[in-house]
Amino acid sequence: MIGMNRSETRAHRDQLLAAVGSAETDPRVRIAALGALVRHAERADARRAWSVATADPSTAVRRRAAEHAPAITGPAVTRVLALIHDEDPLVVEAACFAAGELTWSQSARARVVAALVQAGRAADPLVREAAVAALGAIGDPAGLAAILHACSDRPAIRRRAVLALAPFDGPEVDAALARALEDPDWQTRQAAEDLA
Repeated sequence: MIGMNRSETRAHRDQLLAAVGSAETDPRVRIAALGALVRHAERADARRAWSVATADPSTAVRRRAAEHAPAITGPAVTRVLALIHDEDPLVVEAACFAAGELTWSQSARARVVAALVQAGRAADPLVREAAVAALGAIGDPAGLAAILHACSDRPAIRRRAVLALAPFDGPEVDAALARALEDPDWQTRQAAEDLA
């Protein structure tokens, strides 16, 4: 869109929007069009393309939409929640990460934290890890129990959970950090030492 006149820019934008919205277009083309719109289009066009991509039939496109969520100004919480509840674990993992990067209103934050708490119980360990990290990044007290529970999960998740305790305090947090200082995983112990 750089170096184009106004009518060329509009025509190019319309082509990109059409590509994102067409399920008949190769998913790689939809992903590229979405990326171009998020990076270079006006805010309204980027949001529109992103919203369409969150419901794309291709998991690759939905995952890319989840990854782009932090770049969208004021993304619709319903769209982010739909991505957190997606059937594909890779989409959910990306959506959880994005949720932790975004700033939420009070009412939206409550809904996002509830979805992340649920994702923290997922079968997929990458989803659990991303959910716990996002809960720590958001720092809402409603997510503390899920983070504390994750302190007894697999080593990678325990490390993430210990780091996610940073915005919290209290006896439960102190007890979790004390246990983490004795964890068999050295990286978990290191994370606890960093917070102690």
